[in-house]
Amino acid sequence: MAKKTPASAGTPALRALAEAKIEVIAHEYDHDPAEKNFGLEAASKLDLDPARVFKTLVASVDGTLTVAVVPVAGMLDLKALAQAVGGKKAELADTGLAERKTGYIVGGISPVGQKTPLPTVIDEEAQLYDTVFVSGGRRGLDIELAPADLARITGATFAPIAKDR
Repeated sequence: MAKKTPASAGTPALRALAEAKIEVIAHEYDHDPAEKNFGLEAASKLDLDPARVFKTLVASVDGTLTVAVVPVAGMLDLKALAQAVGGKKAELADTGLAERKTGYIVGGISPVGQKTPLPTVIDEEAQLYDTVFVSGGRRGLDIELAPADLARITGATFAPIAKDR
């Protein structure tokens, strides 16, 4: 069962959002350590439409680390991500590098409050919803916020960067 958490509690993402005075609802759930599809687990445990739950992926676009935020029900289109930031080639970043640069562990990488702020692109589908869910900075914690607020705090742009599974 999901529980709401005060925004001041814990992660760098929640602290950054509180400091920016961005309204957010934090939703906790019991993460299953055996689960490797973190986004779909969040959607299931929070009883959400997977189209409203977004995963945070770190990619290298022409050597520059870039964050992509895409629906958990879909996949990142690496070619579209490269185009969205004016690059030629994108590939998923090494897990260890993504963790070191963001300050979060895989499955808990939030687009907000990263150790090293990275260029960020949010899939345009996020704009179809009043609120979306992204990782709150640890496994078992998702945050709900308006897509425009997510873009504002991350300095993100919106682009068509997702494709169907």
